[in-house]
Amino acid sequence: MLQTSHHPMLNVAIKAARAAGALINRASLDLEALRINTKSPNDFVTEVDHAAEGVIIETLLGAYPDHGILAEESGRTRGAKHSEFVWIIDPLDGTTNFIHGLPMYCVSIALAHRGVVQQAVVYDPTRNDLFYATKGRGAFLNDRRLRVSKRTRMSDALIGTGFPFRRGDNFKRYVKMFEEVMQQCAGLRRPGAAALDLCYVAAGYYDAFFETGLQPWDVAAGSLIVTEAGGLIGNFTGEADFLHQREVVAGNPKIYGQLVTTLAPYTRVIKDEEAATAPASEPTAAPEAAAAPVVKKRAAVRIKKDDKASDAPL
Repeated sequence: MLQTSHHPMLNVAIKAARAAGALINRASLDLEALRINTKSPNDFVTEVDHAAEGVIIETLLGAYPDHGILAEESGRTRGAKHSEFVWIIDPLDGTTNFIHGLPMYCVSIALAHRGVVQQAVVYDPTRNDLFYATKGRGAFLNDRRLRVSKRTRMSDALIGTGFPFRRGDNFKRYVKMFEEVMQQCAGLRRPGAAALDLCYVAAGYYDAFFETGLQPWDVAAGSLIVTEAGGLIGNFTGEADFLHQREVVAGNPKIYGQLVTTLAPYTRVIKDEEAATAPASEPTAAPEAAAAPVVKKRAAVRIKKDDKASDAPL
């Protein structure tokens, strides 16, 4: 049951996340019936991603029709185009886990006002775990207040991460980065859903987390949950522009500082590699261009429950 003490916008986000989670849970009972498309090598999208996103957007715009939308599958095609309020949505973070039946995935919804995240919900439907936060009011798992861990030594730290999987990733450089961190910490984990990883930092399960290649919808909600739990989050040099820079490190204050020192030499690795491989006749995009992701054309998908999500122009 939703608490009346929640911010009204947070209540709407929770309602949307639970509706999407229920749809995902039903679909998980018959994975063989899913239609799966490939956005790029090793990057999948299912009819469930589209259906869950449609449910979320309909719920949010039903309550706040003048708000903007930035969603993983439909981009900015829905909602108001110039609103100061923008909902940042990942309807199913961990799609690869989902289609393999590995129960590590979630729904992620954040509300940003003038670029600053104010409300956040990350819902794990397999465990019925609801992580949420309102700026200035703390972070919670269900009804329990969250605090980051108190470990201070890297040698004791358990750290979450994400492995490269896209074509063109510099695997040798990733391996070197992982090797440095692995030699310093107690262990590395890679469940495969960045939004949940950030929540695990907030809950103290991890002492820190780092990954490159992430999009705003992967980290927006989790970033507020981390900071409201007393943690820090930034890019590999500790700056605050992680949301659109495609690299993020988060942790309790002590471990965060030590991890930033290790990761700083690897900052902007993706941008450097993209610039190196871009055709000479095409200028590289300005940093702010990351805020408007390009949505690639995909084959049509069949949605059993609600066809609205596939009706939006891509």
